Amino acid sequence: MSPEEAATRVASLRTEIRRHDYLYYVRDSPTLDDAAYDRLFEELKQLEETFPHLVTPDSPTLRVGGELLEGFESVQHTAPMLSLDSSQDEAALRRFDDRLRKSLLKEGDSTPVEYVIDPKLDGLSVELVYQDGVFLRAATRGDGRKGEAITENVRTIAAVPLRLRNTDRPVPKLLAVRGEIILQLAGFEKLNESLVAAGKDPFANPRNAAAGTMRQLDPQITASRPLDVYVYDILAMEPAEESAAPSEITSQWQVLEALRDWGLRVNDRPRRGTSVEDILQYHREIGAARDDLPYEIDGIVIKLDALTARERVGMTSRFPRWAYAFKFPPRQEATRIEDIIAGVGRTGVITPVAVLEPVLLGGVTVSRATLHNREEVARKDVRPGDLVRVQRAGDVIPQVIERVEEPDRDRGEPFRMPETCPSCSTVLVERGPFTVCPNSFECPAQLAARLTHFGSRNALDIEGLGEETAKALIDQGLVRQLPQLFDLRPLQLLELEGFAEKSATNLVAAIAKAAHAELPRFLFGLGIPEVGVTVARELARHFRTLEAFRQATDEELQEISGVGPRMAEEIRAFFDQASNQKVLDELLDGRLHLQAMPQTAETADGNAPFEAKTFVFTGGMERFSRPQAAAAVEKGGGKVVSSVSRKTGYVVVGADPGSKYKKAQDLGVEILDEAAFLELLTAHDLVS
Repeated sequence: MSPEEAATRVASLRTEIRRHDYLYYVRDSPTLDDAAYDRLFEELKQLEETFPHLVTPDSPTLRVGGELLEGFESVQHTAPMLSLDSSQDEAALRRFDDRLRKSLLKEGDSTPVEYVIDPKLDGLSVELVYQDGVFLRAATRGDGRKGEAITENVRTIAAVPLRLRNTDRPVPKLLAVRGEIILQLAGFEKLNESLVAAGKDPFANPRNAAAGTMRQLDPQITASRPLDVYVYDILAMEPAEESAAPSEITSQWQVLEALRDWGLRVNDRPRRGTSVEDILQYHREIGAARDDLPYEIDGIVIKLDALTARERVGMTSRFPRWAYAFKFPPRQEATRIEDIIAGVGRTGVITPVAVLEPVLLGGVTVSRATLHNREEVARKDVRPGDLVRVQRAGDVIPQVIERVEEPDRDRGEPFRMPETCPSCSTVLVERGPFTVCPNSFECPAQLAARLTHFGSRNALDIEGLGEETAKALIDQGLVRQLPQLFDLRPLQLLELEGFAEKSATNLVAAIAKAAHAELPRFLFGLGIPEVGVTVARELARHFRTLEAFRQATDEELQEISGVGPRMAEEIRAFFDQASNQKVLDELLDGRLHLQAMPQTAETADGNAPFEAKTFVFTGGMERFSRPQAAAAVEKGGGKVVSSVSRKTGYVVVGADPGSKYKKAQDLGVEILDEAAFLELLTAHDLVS
């Protein structure tokens, strides 16, 4: 066969295979048996091997796993991937509906409210991006603004088209969609059977299996597991150059139709509704059919149908005001407690855990359940040997709900919390209802989790310091205290399984880079009880240095937004612990260098120039990196946010701006180019 003939045949085969993929995965109506499909696929594969210059990024043959990945890069989402406000309470659902209607009327929108309702899939949320119709990248939800790039793994999922279908609806130049990666129940059972047969631990539930599979560094493993994906939303879209706009999409219902037209898999159970009664009826129906579905769901999702109305309603920093998740009650079953043991958590909290006779709970075998704390054990009066009712909270975390009375059965001895830590033998202390090991950074059970947290993305962001690596460092005795992390050398890491010269050098380099840390990240990374990302940032802004923060009194701490009496008490207890003081002193003794927070600039009248102002950045800038620009804004008392609304102060536009630029124009938000932004900063002496 000549190269010209091969090119023609390859193009024909790809078209045919894509058509059958669409019929099988999207329409659920295959017209070709597996053997015939395999023959087409094998012929294409052989032609590409013979004529390698014909291989293209969107070829169906590239679904199979390629080379091992060295890790997952962090990528910025095209638009925020927010969470959903949720509840199991009908009254809360009615409040959502009432707030939505009042908000629309307040905005002058009297159009009748219509919802789109569909099942809430219990999987891994993912962003898929297509450029000129060709699959470009995929990322996990992450923190909602950035996620892990899992492109090569997603490429192996047959339900993800590598090229969009170009039908009567033009394919956009850029299309970013949101979907859910799942493992159907039949595939989940087979996967667990194979893991057990190989002597490995099975996954706890299908969601964990899907998430764990997508984070495999070997795409061959991902390709071997029957993952699926359902797409349900458009995050960003730019029309093709030859088209003024893709067929106008003004509603969620049309979004689903467009996604299906482009060859993406969409759930086949959405329904429209106009009232809470419609929503409740759907909830009852899908709940009754839940056990017959081929996948796990944990509720339903309600979305306002009209897209323009959504913009009027807006969103909070965490979730859209136009959508709601109405959850199912947790599944419950009865089983017997075999034993109660004490587990040590990342922050040192000792948690009683019930070891159960294995029980099937919502398609998942459960053998352990949390009892929360000593007061909860006493309140429920559960003991080894008791028959109890268990449920999966949020259909994920097993909990003991209550003891089932057995009048004629002799009961075991009441559970007593240990006096010393099961991991390091330190004398335990009581903090409210919790029993805690105060040996934060030297307790082996805490140290592995603390190392992982310390290197996490919102903390010091140490690439390569995951849970397995942290455990290996401790098991091999390379890190017995947190400061020793910064003493590691590549030669030492070669002793660990899975480490070669390059990976060892990369991890040490990442640790060295993290040694020059921003104060908010460091405070979050310490794992101080109650202190999350937002509070850590507020504490750093207020105290500006670690030393000032360490010396703060309860009263001074409570001056900070979000810090109440309990959090202030936890912070003081953390810094008053002698072992924690020792760790901090050793960290700052030449190992780690903290960047103090810049003081907020003030004008002559004593006010910060950007007080109550929000900035949004889009596109690349020559003069500033994004962190530098954000630091200048924060120095002036402003805040940097990721989404544009009518309340946005400024949208700063760099080279190749995204959809935020157009939205700012549509909403009439003030737009600054880089020169105008620089001029604004210079006027307030916020840039050198």
